[in-house]
Amino acid sequence: MREPISRAGTSLALLAALILTGCGQSDEVFEERLRPVRYVTVTDASAFRDRSFSGTSKSSRESRLSFKVAGTIISLPVQIGQRLQGGDLIAELDAASYVLQAQQAQASLVEAQANDRRAAANYERTKGLYANSNASLNDLDSARAQAESASAQARAASKALEIARLNVSYTKLRADTGCSIAAIDAEVNENVAAGQQVAAVSCGDAYEVTLDLPESLIGSVDESTPVSIRFGAIPDQEFSGAISEIAVSSSAGSAAFPVIVKINGSHPSLRSGLAADVTFQFDSAASQDGGFVLPVTAVISDPTGAFVFVVEPDGAPGEGIVRRRNVSLGELTQSGIEIADGLAVGDRVITAGISVIREDQRVLLPAAN
Repeated sequence: MREPISRAGTSLALLAALILTGCGQSDEVFEERLRPVRYVTVTDASAFRDRSFSGTSKSSRESRLSFKVAGTIISLPVQIGQRLQGGDLIAELDAASYVLQAQQAQASLVEAQANDRRAAANYERTKGLYANSNASLNDLDSARAQAESASAQARAASKALEIARLNVSYTKLRADTGCSIAAIDAEVNENVAAGQQVAAVSCGDAYEVTLDLPESLIGSVDESTPVSIRFGAIPDQEFSGAISEIAVSSSAGSAAFPVIVKINGSHPSLRSGLAADVTFQFDSAASQDGGFVLPVTAVISDPTGAFVFVVEPDGAPGEGIVRRRNVSLGELTQSGIEIADGLAVGDRVITAGISVIREDQRVLLPAAN
């Protein structure tokens, strides 16, 4: 009978050990594990919203070139994108008729100068005769008038020759300084009028973007408004800029106002005619009321209203306590939702995983935030 009793005692001892072991494991399972949360820290910069508009780039020094005289183009030795130096030929007109006009003006000047000399000599001779009483006062006045007229005609002929020679020089269109050909608007053998655009050049590496802003926003921008520019042709680079011109009247047939944004710095990679996405950082309605803009995912609504979860420090490094904070909402923008009231600078607002967060929960604050 002793052996069964011994086996029973052994079984009871084993069961007691298993119960104690199970209790120890239970303590480990229910030990609280802190959940890391993603959050944003509210700053003054949160009080802005971004709005983007499409525009087109152009050189800050872009010139449209034309001839000062009419004629037929006989030479156009340039290509789009070609780099020019000062004095390089861009286009040339047939100058034959202008050369003939200059030659005719030269002949007219020679004749006028000869008449001037004869009239002057006749006047001097008549003055001598008048002094000896061999010519009348009328003769003297007539000789003087002829001399003055001949002198004026000689001066006019000289100016006519100068103009004719200028017209000959105007048949060649040259670059004033180092530039690049941005556009060619004519062809060889084409007849062009004086002032008709033949080409466009971009000078220097400074560029700007032209765009239109709606009337609802034109009053919200000035030269201090932060601006950033991106180009589809240069997707890996963002450019900073500043507003240089704001139109005082809208474009014809629209309610939009032309605005020019100058791109900061010099960028050889830029070209005229690139499609640009220009982002303006506007003061939001929330900022005017002391509020901020947060990601939409940070805001929760229930029957009592809208609220967010903020993390308050509890003394332990990298840890905090979740608190519910009721907020007043503003407008929904491209940058997020405006928070008009309920937050202050420095608040840490949870932005992800809020569906599994509860008030008074202790959480981890990753340093990456």
